[in-house]
Amino acid sequence: MTRASKIIVLLSVIVLSGFFIRAVQQPTFKVEKMHKQVVNTQKNVAETYEIKALKMPTNLSFAGERVPTEIPDVYERMDRELLVNTYWQSNALLYIKRANKYFPIIEPILAKNGIPTDFKYLALIESGLTNATSPAGAKGVWQILKSTARENGLEVNTNVDERFNLEKATEVACKYFNKAYDKFHSWSLVAASYNAGRAGISRQLERQQVTSYYDLLLGEETSRYVFRIIAAKEILLHPKKYGFIFEKQDLYLNRPTYTVEVDSVITNIANFAKRYNLNYKEFKILNPWLRENKLNNASKKKYDIRLPAYE
Repeated sequence: MTRASKIIVLLSVIVLSGFFIRAVQQPTFKVEKMHKQVVNTQKNVAETYEIKALKMPTNLSFAGERVPTEIPDVYERMDRELLVNTYWQSNALLYIKRANKYFPIIEPILAKNGIPTDFKYLALIESGLTNATSPAGAKGVWQILKSTARENGLEVNTNVDERFNLEKATEVACKYFNKAYDKFHSWSLVAASYNAGRAGISRQLERQQVTSYYDLLLGEETSRYVFRIIAAKEILLHPKKYGFIFEKQDLYLNRPTYTVEVDSVITNIANFAKRYNLNYKEFKILNPWLRENKLNNASKKKYDIRLPAYE
């Protein structure tokens, strides 16, 4: 091999080595670059979104009864519900929006019956202020069982279910609260009994030899129940404190309505609604207690049908 040939071979080796070295180093460079991007992304998230521990309010109460957060387990249970409801943001924001629509209906009925206004938050955590149905068959905003509804004068059948009439259902709930208060003389125990039953709470008070809800050891659902109500109250009273920002026009509103009295059969609700320039859906939203596309009414009972008051 000539000297010139040797020089050409050597140069070729050097060039190929350079390509090889760059090929090996390139993936490392990309990994380092990606790592920096991930770190920067994490930094940006931390700068824009923080999950903070909440400061326990010092003046928490339910229906005028102070919450004793100086008791360690009471503090932890209260803290849990404040955290759960604050950081389940979509649910809490729906609570705020719906409360603006339905609390003005509930509040005067509670007041008329001598029930503390804080019990509106019980309806909120029971159903989210929707016409829900529980696995046990409790229905409506107040989650009333069929037997309880009938005992208190509500009509419940496949055609009419007045548990879905908010005004009438609130009256039934008030009857329960007043009867329970006569027994327990404590609104927190009244609220707990709405979940566990009067007999269930009485049995545990006697068994454990205490007189306060906050001293009772109960099953998880009832143990959390009153704290869930208080957490909802705290957040709805001080939404900005818990990070909920909205304007008045973001809240849900009730449509102005009027009622017409019907004491006859309605053979077809869709046709009946058309007389008032409504479709079937709009009519049923205003009158959810009518469960079918008809009103049987063989007894000629008088019913109040709600209709929109157009401005």
